Order: sequence, then structure tokens, then C-alpha cells
Amino acid sequence: MAQRHFEGKEHAESYQRYRVSPPQELIDEVLSFLQKRIQGPLDLAVDVGCGSGQCTEILAPHFMTVVGIDISSAQLEIASAKEHAANLCYRQSPAEDLPFEDDIADLVISMSAAHWFDHPRFLLEADRILRPGGCIALLSYTMDFELEYGKSTSKLNEICQEFYTTLHPFRKAYIGSSSLQLYKKIFELVSYNDKEWHECLKARMMMPLSSFIGLVESFATFQGFLEKDPVEAKRLSQTITERLLEAMGASSTGTEVIVVVKYFYLLASKPQKS
Repeated sequence: MAQRHFEGKEHAESYQRYRVSPPQELIDEVLSFLQKRIQGPLDLAVDVGCGSGQCTEILAPHFMTVVGIDISSAQLEIASAKEHAANLCYRQSPAEDLPFEDDIADLVISMSAAHWFDHPRFLLEADRILRPGGCIALLSYTMDFELEYGKSTSKLNEICQEFYTTLHPFRKAYIGSSSLQLYKKIFELVSYNDKEWHECLKARMMMPLSSFIGLVESFATFQGFLEKDPVEAKRLSQTITERLLEAMGASSTGTEVIVVVKYFYLLASKPQKS
């Protein structure tokens, strides 16, 4: 059974504000894999579980048409309201019942969302809409982000690990104790012979400390804590922020740090018709 989360307007706004876009290096890996199997112009990319559109937007220059799909009307409202390329649009739909004809998509992609899907049903649906040679790309990252800030780096990551450890009990049971292991199981479910598993691609992103905290607060673990005990969840976030600032020797959450995101991903290509 698929899981439904992040559908409220407030959480959707948090997604738009804090969730990071996949690095161009990762998108280039996906495109390289695809272009080795489909020659010529690329027609349609479908971004499933697109949220507020961070990955969808990056795909627009590479395809004739890009469609972002999400179950949440709040997420799609925010995504659609942003200025975006003319060849990009958004549609509301579950991942297991995609609103497309058979054999039409060059790429079915999902960025940090496939763990919520009904995996066997989603993979069947992706196979249905993919054209022969078309590719599926499921991307995500581990939740143990690292921070880099001069000589404070080691101490900052000790504090971050405490943060993640405190939040871990609030993970949704559906995705288990490790997203990485869950995606490996999805990889095993993919029936195509032409498939690849990759870990890990590290991306370094500069952002204010406040954005890093907002990013962690947007995750299901923190949201689960917030639902159970909002006072303690907010206290934890504030305490972690103060400890990080102290370790940095900084007074403002606008101080920029390097956030290291560790991506993993699977790529697979639908067989060509014989």
C-alpha cells in the first residue's frame, strides 16, 4: 500500500523553501544512461512524487515535455505557482495510476519519493508508460547529512549525529530503518536486465545554517516528532541550532555552512522490442 504524507499546505511550503534540488552531476548521470539507449531528441519525462518541483524544473531543458506528478494538491499548487518553463506542467495523480498512454515516456524519474510508493504497483505502471529503451531513475539520499565549517567540522557532525539519532525513532515504519536498504530492495524488484545501482555520489551545497535546520525539519522523522510532541520537537531544534552556532563561533543562523548530501540511485532501461 502506498503511503500519503506531506500533503498539508504548511509542510508543502516547507518543502519548497528548504528541500534541495538534485545536483546537475546526478541529472547528467541519468541523462547519459538514457541517451545511450534512446537516440535523438527526448520527448517526455515524468517526475513522480514531484513535490514542489525541485527535480522537475531541472529536467525541462532536456525534454520536449516534462510532467510533474504528485498526490498532494498543496504541493502541486506551490509548484504550479512558480515561474517555470513553458514545456513543464503538473498533474495530480497517485504513483500507481499514472495518467499516460502506454509506451509514451522516455524517462520516469522520482527524487526522494519512491520509498512512499506501493513499489510493485508503481514499477508495473512505470513499465506500462515507458517506451522501449525508456528508463526509470529512482534517486534519493541518506539522512545523515554532514556539515563542513573550518576547524569546527568534527564537532558540528557530532552534534548532527545526536540530532539524527534523536529523530530516528520517529521514522515511519513503512520505510524501515534505512532508506538505502529499502531502495536496494526496490532495485531487486526491477525486472529489467539492463539496470545499475550506484552509491554514493556526494554533493556539497552551501547554505545558511537556518536552511540546514529547515531541511531537517522538513523530513518525516522530525514531522513525526512534531506531531507527537510539538513543544519538545521545537525545543530540540532550537537546542541543536544553538549548539551548532556555539561550535562555529557564530551568532547568526544566516552564517553559511557546507552541507554534504550523499546520494544513491538506481537506473534501469526497458527492453527494446525484438
